Amino acid sequence: MSIKDQLLELANKKNSPSVTIAFNTHRTSPDNQKDLIQLKNLVKEAEERILKEYDKKEVQDILEKLNQLPDELEVHKNLESINIYLSKNTFEFIRTTWPLTTEGVWIDDSFAIRPLIKEINRNKEYLVLYLTQKGVHLYEALNDSIVREIENDDFPYTEANYDLSHLFSKGNKQSNQLKEFYNQVDKALLRANPEASLPCLVVSTEENYSLLLAVADNPSIYIGSVSTDFNSPTQKNEFMKLAWEFIKKLQHNDRAKYIAEMQEAVGKGQVITDLQEIYQAALDGKGDLLIVHQDFHQPVKFINERTFEIIDDATENGAVDDITSTIAWEVITKKGKVFFTSQEEIKDLGKIVLKTRY
Repeated sequence: MSIKDQLLELANKKNSPSVTIAFNTHRTSPDNQKDLIQLKNLVKEAEERILKEYDKKEVQDILEKLNQLPDELEVHKNLESINIYLSKNTFEFIRTTWPLTTEGVWIDDSFAIRPLIKEINRNKEYLVLYLTQKGVHLYEALNDSIVREIENDDFPYTEANYDLSHLFSKGNKQSNQLKEFYNQVDKALLRANPEASLPCLVVSTEENYSLLLAVADNPSIYIGSVSTDFNSPTQKNEFMKLAWEFIKKLQHNDRAKYIAEMQEAVGKGQVITDLQEIYQAALDGKGDLLIVHQDFHQPVKFINERTFEIIDDATENGAVDDITSTIAWEVITKKGKVFFTSQEEIKDLGKIVLKTRY
């Protein structure tokens, strides 16, 4: 199940109490043994808070699950962070590839899903088209890793089934034969990705990438290219490092564009910065773009379904630990966009800002 599917499932679960434990982890030994110690400390904190807020008999099953956690944590599987979700009907570990800016325990009537929303924002699924003199391969990638090589009736193109000697032959770059070949590769990629749901990064020389774009049926599917040394054997992890640096820069630029979009909307009177008003607009489906600074969290206590008071202590009885998770989910479910960012430009507008549709 993908992170997005898990998010959808967890966001719709309502149980009291719903316990979220999230903390940064280590991929390798012996550092990952520290993860077990940290988990035990967080379990103790969660137990103390639950016993403070609930009758022990009512939450006995939750306490039992908490006590099981240290035995269930498989530290050798850890990535950069882990999110643990516990309730009467839920016992789930979700490991994520990005470090958390805030670690701790959250106890509410629903789960703290903000880290998963951030993970989806940061995760990037895409295709990598690898053009070399020895062959043409197509890979499905996630962030800095290849998920799988796509193998079908078209891919891979190899010397065994196609004469590729002209690919890097300077004298034939503009030949009809070379143009035909790239057009065939482009059509094959579209067959492998018929709805153009995944963008494609090309690993090739700059000249060959330009020629591919010139003959492509749908050039917008290609997001750019990176080049490597085609005169020596190239390992996948080598060109994936280049690919991931390209993707991270692209994501940074996209966030900058959304911040610019938000700043432009200020002059049109479409931006809300008051937290209460942001929440109500999100409830009403008015949220088009929500940007939250990654360091901003705010506990609240609801007065009714549409209003709340801001509080300082997230451990108060009846407190919602972080209202930004609730707001973000309302915007997402009503087809808006949500971004958490560390880029300082957003602070000129506020730590949380919402662009409305109208």
